[in-house]
Amino acid sequence: MSRFSRLGSALYEGEVSVDFVGRRRTWYAVSAVLIVIAMFGLFAKGLNFGIEFEGGTEYAVTLPADQVTQDTADRLREEIAALGIEDAEQPVVTTSGAEAILVQTESLELDEVDRVSAVIQEVTGATADDLSLSNIGASWGRDIIERAVLGLVVFLVLVVLFIWAYFREWKASVASLVALGHDVVITVGIYALSGFEVSPATVTGLLTILGFSLYDTVVVFDKVRENTADLRARRTTYARAANLAVNQTLVRSINTTVVALLPVAAILWVGVVQLGSGSLKDLALALFVGMAAGAYSSIFIATPLLVQLKSGEKEIRLAEKRAGSRRPRAGKAAQAPAKTGGTSGATSRPEPAPARPVRASASAKRTQPSRQTRAKRGKR
Repeated sequence: MSRFSRLGSALYEGEVSVDFVGRRRTWYAVSAVLIVIAMFGLFAKGLNFGIEFEGGTEYAVTLPADQVTQDTADRLREEIAALGIEDAEQPVVTTSGAEAILVQTESLELDEVDRVSAVIQEVTGATADDLSLSNIGASWGRDIIERAVLGLVVFLVLVVLFIWAYFREWKASVASLVALGHDVVITVGIYALSGFEVSPATVTGLLTILGFSLYDTVVVFDKVRENTADLRARRTTYARAANLAVNQTLVRSINTTVVALLPVAAILWVGVVQLGSGSLKDLALALFVGMAAGAYSSIFIATPLLVQLKSGEKEIRLAEKRAGSRRPRAGKAAQAPAKTGGTSGATSRPEPAPARPVRASASAKRTQPSRQTRAKRGKR
């Protein structure tokens, strides 16, 4: 942990730096590959819409609490699939609270409804009074989709207005929208490849990841604005200042993403491995993929794209020229002392000869008699 803290400090101070902005073509290529894979899954395999969107038949079985278990749900799923009914080959069986189990199939004929009801009563021991039946129309699912699309449009409009008002920069709004679209496309495509059922929980997860992705992007953009407030005084370019901002927020982005993904991964594990089906895994998969894609886009897509959009502005070009002109001057100043010594045309003065040591005279080596004081001389 101490090494990670030191790395974060070095990134913040600029001692260590990852060139996110300079290598934007690499990040764009990675995103392009992910989007192609996602689009392939979306169009080749398609989304597996649940009963709420396609319509179908739903059974609700009221049972004692000790029977409402995953084992009972698994047995029901196997027995119903073994009936050989085409529209009930892949039933969705989930527990609902502590006293009920839900069985969902595609729309069934009357005789098929009776056969499925008989199997449910046989496996669970429930009576006809404990079993309720309802037919769900596809219109309800279409209503959910329409409201979700409306909510998405309103959200995107508010995002554009908020970012434009906060940063006073429409190009930041464009970069944020591109990052959001990047996250949604990848999430939907991976969801299609997984084959998970699209339920209302899936729609909830998709709408949730938009806020997470936007939050991370706004934090990075705020640091970019702080670093690029006065490029003339900082004597740097917009690209270098923006890249420093990404490095300064890198550790924070990683920590936030890991902390958010760990509980979602636990929910996904429980939903897929422990429960096997249900809206829990649908929500968890959408959140997990969307959060991971949002963290990636806020670091590798949003800021490099913002720098690219602003690279043509006059002030940004002037800052690049000023920063470029200072570097050659610094180089010449460093080379100046080396040219002053021993070049052609420079007068060289001979160094003075070292002074000869003065020899002591012979008289100086003789021992001089000591003189007596006047008092002693008077006594003589």
